[in-house]
Amino acid sequence: MGYVDANLIQGEEIIYRAPLHWRVLLLPLLLAAALLFVAVLALRQVILADSGDNTLPWLIAAVILFAFAAIPIVKAAIARRTSEFAVTNKRVILKTGFIHNKTAEMFLAKIESVGVDQTITGRIFGYGSIELRGTGGSLEPFENISRPLEFRRQIQEQIGRSLEQKTQI
Repeated sequence: MGYVDANLIQGEEIIYRAPLHWRVLLLPLLLAAALLFVAVLALRQVILADSGDNTLPWLIAAVILFAFAAIPIVKAAIARRTSEFAVTNKRVILKTGFIHNKTAEMFLAKIESVGVDQTITGRIFGYGSIELRGTGGSLEPFENISRPLEFRRQIQEQIGRSLEQKTQI
């Protein structure tokens, strides 16, 4: 059970979820590939060496590089797995982080505007930033959300539905 599911209030149901975009894995994968390349070069040095005396430092360097190559990938995968963005019938809930959490929960009635910031590459690959502006001027930006325009549309639909329900009462 994730953060969103664990923090629903009575009568609240999840309407839409958006994950953190896969692009957050891209830079860590490139860094890991570079470290693995250097580790393979160190192993090649071990294999090509004539005597066993000079191979130990190269072998240690290769093992350390292999270990360091995993760190950025694991870190990015944890960040992607622990980030949650949801629209419910009552609130918008945004949460990022595992050890250091950043959360924002805003009732639909308190949202003044929803901004989307997308670069050209963000539009092509389907990611961007969402900025929720609440009453009182509070601004909550969250970056690298998949399909941010759809996320904004879902928020606006829920705000519209809640306003319709108020006028019917």
